[in-house]
Amino acid sequence: MTPGRLVLAATPIGDASDASQRLRTLLAEADVVAAEDTRRTRDLARRLEVTIGGRLVSHHEHNEAGRAAELLDVVAGGGTVLVVTDAGMPAVSDPGFRLVTAAVAAGLPVTVAPGPSAVLTALALSGLPTDRFAFEGFPPRRSGERAAALAALADERRTLVFFEAPHRLPAFLAALAEAFGADRRAAVCRELTKTYEEVRRDTLGALAAWAAAGEVRGEIVVVVAGAPQRTARPEDLVARVLARADSGERLKDAVAAVAAEAGAPKRGLYEATLAARGR
Repeated sequence: MTPGRLVLAATPIGDASDASQRLRTLLAEADVVAAEDTRRTRDLARRLEVTIGGRLVSHHEHNEAGRAAELLDVVAGGGTVLVVTDAGMPAVSDPGFRLVTAAVAAGLPVTVAPGPSAVLTALALSGLPTDRFAFEGFPPRRSGERAAALAALADERRTLVFFEAPHRLPAFLAALAEAFGADRRAAVCRELTKTYEEVRRDTLGALAAWAAAGEVRGEIVVVVAGAPQRTARPEDLVARVLARADSGERLKDAVAAVAAEAGAPKRGLYEATLAARGR
């Protein structure tokens, strides 16, 4: 028997008119629609004037592992299973990853019906570099774990994108300012594509003060500029050069290698190394 397919479909993140024609067709024709919240999916179908043609079942973080075998049996039997979440793309900070992993392991077809994405929408609106970025999802809730996670990202050169709940936004922005510096540029994007869409672009320090001054509501995406490039001083790299030279590498080769790795001037590093050897 020819297997069917598992389809991950992006749903609108705010404005229902962003729904694709392909999503409408899939809602009407899929054998099973696996929804993060069946009530919200029924409401979306109503707003899109679509009748869900197949069986509608719940598929969320608490039952995803147990539901996977049932859904994949449908695919293996030739049916189409459509996976949708409350907003955006399944498997991106939403249920779907475990199901995709299981489908891939079973050799079953998986495809995507692309569409709205809060990550890319916020990135495009932020005014920050978009050529290289990293999506970090929701930060840890506990202050200690959050501080450790942000400290590990302090030197990340790529633009960073986070999700955060509105009631935790003030603490998160304050933690970002502490870890990255209050002058780092950032943007807080809320209610994207909705009536009260707002994008605030400022330094982390200013944004933290703004969030602390009043209640911020709605779905939140925080975009933070990457760390500026830091040019290492030759004096700080001498020990690395000497370690390589002591292991048998030619001094000039060691200097060239370390200078290339650190983005430091080769001549200055060579002179600093000779000065250190002459002490």
